Amino acid sequence: MGVWEKGGRDVINKAVIIPTGDELREGIVLDTDSPMIMQVLLSMNGRCNIIRNEPIADRENLITDCIEGYVFKSVDLIILIGGSGGGHRHSTTLGKDFTHSSLELLLEEKYSSELYGKNGHMWSKLLCGIIGNTMVINVPGPFQEARAAIEAFKKAYEQDEKDLKNINLKMMESVKAQYGV
Repeated sequence: MGVWEKGGRDVINKAVIIPTGDELREGIVLDTDSPMIMQVLLSMNGRCNIIRNEPIADRENLITDCIEGYVFKSVDLIILIGGSGGGHRHSTTLGKDFTHSSLELLLEEKYSSELYGKNGHMWSKLLCGIIGNTMVINVPGPFQEARAAIEAFKKAYEQDEKDLKNINLKMMESVKAQYGV
């Protein structure tokens, strides 16, 4: 990953942010996560080329097709926003959450962790993995959780960019801290 190295580690030079959710596509919710994530990525490498994909509908095939398209273009990092909860799997009244199931289908090498509420509802499932030479991660949709996850990603990546387990666990610890549990 990365075209050039900084201090002996790979640097993220090409990144893609993919917001997911019908609520974003329809303009019901404003995507404030993408600009914040861009800021964190630029703090990691001021020369990083960052693309924000238009929001994708909550459909597994659309999410996987989008990811595969960017992997084919040899980007270093893909970040999916939203769809990390249990959603429709927990209750038919909740939104569809397909981000993590899409990643489960695609990632060749991966590590994941899950956070559940007292009622048994999955609050968040985060994955960190590799497809070809591209690292792919997901962050929850709520702004505070997304910020906690991406900042933890930055710190863990800068410590050891190849340790998927550590990156994932640090991200989940930061998200969990947002719930106060």
